[in-house]
Amino acid sequence: MNYDALNQLQLNFNPTTQVVLQVVLGIIMFGVALDIRVADFGRLIKDPKAPLIGLTCQFLLLPALAFGMITLLNTPAPIAIGVMLVAACPGGNLSNFLTTLANGNGAVSVTMSAVSTMLSIVMTPFNLGFWASLNPETAELMRIISIDPMEITRTVFTILIIPTLLGMGFRQWLPTIAERISKPMKIGSMLVFMLFVLGALSGNLEALTEFWPYVLVPMVLLNAMALLLGYGAARLTGLPQRDRKAVAFETGIQNTGFGLVLAISFFRPAGVGGGMELMCAAWGIWHIITGMTLAFFWLYRDKRQASGKGPTIQASAS
Repeated sequence: MNYDALNQLQLNFNPTTQVVLQVVLGIIMFGVALDIRVADFGRLIKDPKAPLIGLTCQFLLLPALAFGMITLLNTPAPIAIGVMLVAACPGGNLSNFLTTLANGNGAVSVTMSAVSTMLSIVMTPFNLGFWASLNPETAELMRIISIDPMEITRTVFTILIIPTLLGMGFRQWLPTIAERISKPMKIGSMLVFMLFVLGALSGNLEALTEFWPYVLVPMVLLNAMALLLGYGAARLTGLPQRDRKAVAFETGIQNTGFGLVLAISFFRPAGVGGGMELMCAAWGIWHIITGMTLAFFWLYRDKRQASGKGPTIQASAS
C-alpha cells in the first residue's frame, strides 16, 4: 500500500462545502434533538440500567474492540486511525429513527443520544488519543498533528452541542411543531448528508479503486461486531428485547459526519487524514445499509410473532 498517497488523500470537500457539511450536520443534530426532552436526562437517575449499559458499550468497550481488531488484522496505520476515530464518535443521528422503526425502546435511544452527545466533548478526543497512542504507527500519526483542546471543544459545541440544545428548546416550547417536523427533518437531512458523501467519494474514484479493499474488511467487521456488542451486552444483563434493539443501534451506528468534520479540520492540514476521511465517508453509507436491514428484519420478525407465525419471545424479554 502507498501510505503517503492514502495519508494525503483528500475527499472532494473544498472550504465552501466543508462549511455546508458542518451546517448539514448541525441541522441533523437539531432534528434529532426535536425528540429529546429535558426529562430524558432524568431517566438516567430513575432507570439508568439500559442507558448506562449502552454508554459503556459505546465509549469503553467499542474503542477497545476496535483496537483489538486492527491489531489482529495488522491494519495499515492510515486506515487503523480511521477505524479508531469512528469507534470514538458518539452514537449516530440515525439510531433514534432505526430504533423506532424496529419497534425498539425509543426513550432509551433518545436518552443515550442526548448523553453521548454531551459526553463526546471529552470522550471522543480522549478515546482517539488513548487508543491511537497504544499502536506505534498510529501514535506516530497523532504526533504529526497538533490538536488545540479549545479548538476541538469549539468544534464539538458548534456542530453537536448547540444544535442539540436548540432542538431541545424547540421541543420544550413548541412541542406541536417539533412533533410535526421531526421525522421529515431527520430523513431529509440524512439524505442530503448521503448526497454530500457520495459526491465526495465520486470525486476520488481512482483512490477508491486502490484503497477500497483496505477499508472494506475492517469497516464491515467492526460495524457487525458493534451491533452484536450492543445487543449481546444488553441481553447478557437481562434487558428486555425493546431495550436490546436500542442499545444495539446506539452502539453500532456512529456519528461519522462528526468524525468526517474532525478528520478534515484537524488531520487534513497535517497531511495525515486521508484514511480517516475515507473510512468516515464509507462508514456513513455502510451503517445506513446495515442499520436499515437490521431494523426491517426486526420489524418483520415482530409482525410474524404478533400473527403467531414465528417463535414467541418470552414476556420477560419483550
